[in-house]
Amino acid sequence: MTLDGQTVLVTGATGAIGQAICRALAAEGARLAIHYGTGRAAAEALLGAVDGRGWCLQADLAAPGGATALWSAAEALAGRITALVNNAGIRSDLPLTATPEEWRAVWEREFRVNLFAAAELCRAAILHFRGHGGGRIVNMASRAGQRGYTSAAMAYGASKAGLINITKSIAREHGREGITAVAIAPGWVRTAMAEAFVAEHGEAAAVADTPVGRMASPAEIGEIVAFCLRPSQLSLNGAVLDVNGGSYLR
Repeated sequence: MTLDGQTVLVTGATGAIGQAICRALAAEGARLAIHYGTGRAAAEALLGAVDGRGWCLQADLAAPGGATALWSAAEALAGRITALVNNAGIRSDLPLTATPEEWRAVWEREFRVNLFAAAELCRAAILHFRGHGGGRIVNMASRAGQRGYTSAAMAYGASKAGLINITKSIAREHGREGITAVAIAPGWVRTAMAEAFVAEHGEAAAVADTPVGRMASPAEIGEIVAFCLRPSQLSLNGAVLDVNGGSYLR
């Protein structure tokens, strides 16, 4: 039980990747603060699946202050939080021909959820960790934040690039305080978002530039997050871990 005694806040916990992360963490002994936006039933079912070790917390991460309120609620329930997993994220496809108003609305919402909320939670976590002997942060970035994305989804790629930069800044500035940060950058993962793409374009199109010839499973991501949070993995601080099947090499 390598995470025995750890308490981890996981955002976006009711999606496929979030659920896999929570299951992997619980399997190694962690208690969970399970964040959800609207899927209360899914969050409660997930809590039951991990034997009730934790709590379900609702928050709208698109709302100003929503992320800080989430951290405060988790802290009030748990007392000591040892790790934060910023997993929540959204992606919208918007053509360049959209109106300026539509364009701004999509960019603002994606940055609020993917970057600003994650940054708020990182700030709250650092302040909390300082008073409790350190802690860990894992930020779910994306291959899109490393190599770019389609023009219809530039907001998503740009927000994930910002998340990678935040991770590196935390690692450089706060590692000496026992506060470490790691980013995970998946390519295609078999989620509802991926299935929607496959339904429209076909499986072959999704994995055409992936040498291993398949998408990652959510369970793979969960295993990596659990590994990153093990007490033994201090030197991963500042790493960006690529989980893309070889479709982006650096």
